[in-house]
Amino acid sequence: MYAVVTASAQRSPGRVLVTKGRKSVGPGGIPSGGNGHVGSRCHRRDGGRNGRITRCGGGREHELHRTMPVVAPSTELMEIGLFPFLPRDRGLASLVMGNADSAAEQGSTRRSERENGASRVLPLPASGRVFRRERRVRLGDVDAKGRLRLDAVARYLQDVATDDSDDVGSLETRAWVVRRTLIEQRKAMRNSEDVSLATFCSGMGSRWAERRVSMTGARGGLVEAVTLWVHLDPVTGRPKTLPAGFVATYTEPSGGREVTARQVHDPVVPGDDDVHTMPWWPRVTDLDVLNHVNNAVSWEVVEQTLERVRARELLDLDTGSSLRAEVEFRDAIDHEVVIAAMPLTIAYRVANDVLELALWSTDAETVHMTAQVTSLG
Repeated sequence: MYAVVTASAQRSPGRVLVTKGRKSVGPGGIPSGGNGHVGSRCHRRDGGRNGRITRCGGGREHELHRTMPVVAPSTELMEIGLFPFLPRDRGLASLVMGNADSAAEQGSTRRSERENGASRVLPLPASGRVFRRERRVRLGDVDAKGRLRLDAVARYLQDVATDDSDDVGSLETRAWVVRRTLIEQRKAMRNSEDVSLATFCSGMGSRWAERRVSMTGARGGLVEAVTLWVHLDPVTGRPKTLPAGFVATYTEPSGGREVTARQVHDPVVPGDDDVHTMPWWPRVTDLDVLNHVNNAVSWEVVEQTLERVRARELLDLDTGSSLRAEVEFRDAIDHEVVIAAMPLTIAYRVANDVLELALWSTDAETVHMTAQVTSLG
């Protein structure tokens, strides 16, 4: 379908090249110094404003987008893989582009007509490419009650996307980063249940696309999911227009649907009213081949927090029943954070039967991910 240079968005959302045994560099050799963002926005605590979140910049800023100088490219690539929408996610955080679309699209009269990406799941298309795979829920994928966990679901999404890519073949080398994922557990999958997966493109923007995955179990389990991926230039790390070959391949199943790429969560801030906190440690086993914590691990944070709020009776939600969970990926977690063995902080609260959470860095300066979970009932 199309070759993707594996992108690492842990500290640099557009970072695609890494050197063996040395500090990661960005596309074209862009160093990841400072907060490391390339063409991105980040959230930080502003001590001068009662600990509230503020946007921060670096390099040369244009609105919410940042640029950094490009130097000679690295010659020591760890991996170049083939996958659509970057399904072998390799621990990517989102490319944080701000709450607005690109400047070129801000004046479009059609913008108000477009939905935000990965905000709802659509039915299978009547025509166009739908890729299908079969697999079985295994012991390592389930919780103590035999339910397929959300982090395992996220890995299933990556795997079926990879299989789709391998089946189609490469269009050209490019990079993608995940920005937002929505999972609707209509009925939980169970241990040893056979699962049929179907995946297709459900929408596009000028520089991003949605991937839908429908999971149907032989015992009645049903999980629907959708992920928004941003297309990057593998050299500059900036959002790049979707290539003609991609559009030609996926327009039919998407029905020509256009989506935006906004992130909508307001991160929960430690110290705010009704906000609880607990520590969370990333593990060496969470690291992927690009030496960063894999994106699917964010769903382990969701699972951990769900169990905590249920134990404290803050939320009446049966994880084995129907639920809706969404994660927005921001700054990711690199190897240095893991080996420091210092806890990160999960900040969470329950309001109007919705669990909201954010994972903060040890110094409470950076948000790694945000999530919201509620019952579908």
